[in-house]
Amino acid sequence: MRVFKMKKGNLVPFLRSLKEYGEVWGPVKKGDSYVYANTDPEEFDITAIRTLIPAKKFFLPQKDTFLKFKKGGWKENLNAPKRVIFGLHPCDLHALNIYHEFYTRIYEDPFYLAKRNAAVIIGLSCMPDEHCFCHLTDTSTIEEGFDLFFTDLGDRFLVWIGSPKGDEIIARRKEMVEETETDDIKDYIEWRKKREKSFKVDLSFTGLPEIVSASYDSDIWDKMGAACLSCGTCTMVCPSCTCFDVEDEYDIRAEEVNRNRKWYSCMFREYSLVAGGHNFREARSERLRLWYTHKLVGFMSEYGEPACTGCGRCVSYCPVDINVLSVVRALMGEKNDAFWAKTEVKQL
Repeated sequence: MRVFKMKKGNLVPFLRSLKEYGEVWGPVKKGDSYVYANTDPEEFDITAIRTLIPAKKFFLPQKDTFLKFKKGGWKENLNAPKRVIFGLHPCDLHALNIYHEFYTRIYEDPFYLAKRNAAVIIGLSCMPDEHCFCHLTDTSTIEEGFDLFFTDLGDRFLVWIGSPKGDEIIARRKEMVEETETDDIKDYIEWRKKREKSFKVDLSFTGLPEIVSASYDSDIWDKMGAACLSCGTCTMVCPSCTCFDVEDEYDIRAEEVNRNRKWYSCMFREYSLVAGGHNFREARSERLRLWYTHKLVGFMSEYGEPACTGCGRCVSYCPVDINVLSVVRALMGEKNDAFWAKTEVKQL
C-alpha cells in the first residue's frame, strides 16, 4: 500500500478539488451529535468521533425506490448519485466491508453495487472516546475497503492509497502531497502507540460467541425486555445492520407504482408477525436475544467475524442503556451499571 504525506493546510483545497467525482460529504456538528453533510469541506469536523447515522445510508438509503412500474412494465432504477464520502473511521470502514460482503457474496445486489461503485470513500483516523471499543472487535485499524485513508499526525496527514481510484486521485494532485520520510514513519508508530493506550473500555470478548450461545435461556434477556422500548434505535444507528422492508407506492390515476425498500428493524413487533396473526418473537426479550445472537454469534459462523465493529453508537444512543457492552457484562457476570441489570422482572 503506497503512502504519502499532506500538509494540514492542503486538506480543504484537496477535498474541494474532488467535486469532479461528485458531491463531497463529511462530518459536521448538529446539536449534540454529528451527521454527514454535503457542504463546503471547510465545515467538516475532523475531530468527530462518530456520526449519529452511519455511512450505510449512502448505500442503502432509509427509503430507496429500486423499481418503477409505468406504461405496463417494470424498470430497474439503477441511478446512483456520485459522491465523495470523507471522514469514515476504521470501525465504519469495517462495517461497510460487512455490508459489501452481505450484498455481494451470494447474490450481487445491483442497486447496492451501483451506489458503491459511484462513491469515493475516504477514511480518517480517530482517537477513541469512552464509548469506543473497536480494540475489542479487532476493527481499530483498517487495510481495505477505502480509496484513500488519512492519518492525522497533528501538523500533517499520512495519506494511504487503497484502490486504483484512490491512486488516480493522488496522481492527478501530486502538488498537494509529498513523499514520506523516516521521521513520518516514526511519528506514525508513536501515534499508533498513543492511540492504543487511549481506549477506556476494559472488557474481554474472549469466548464471547460461546458465552452468548450458552446464555440463550438466561433471565438477563427478560430483564432487558422489560426495559426495551422497541424503538429500533440500536438497529438504525448500527453501521452493519442490513434489514429492510419492501413496499409499493402507487398512483391509480397515473397507473404508476414505485417499489421501495426502506430500513426496518428486528426490534419492531411487526418484524416477525406473519399471516394469521402468529408472531414468532412476540416478546421484546426474544427480539433482543435475536439481535445480539445474530451480531455476536450467527454472523461470525457464516462470515467468520462478528457483525459488531465497536463503533459505540448503541452505547451512545440507546435511551435505556441496552448495548453491546452492558449486555456482554451482564452475560459474563461482571459489574454492570445498567439499571435493568439490577431489576427482577417478568418477561414482557
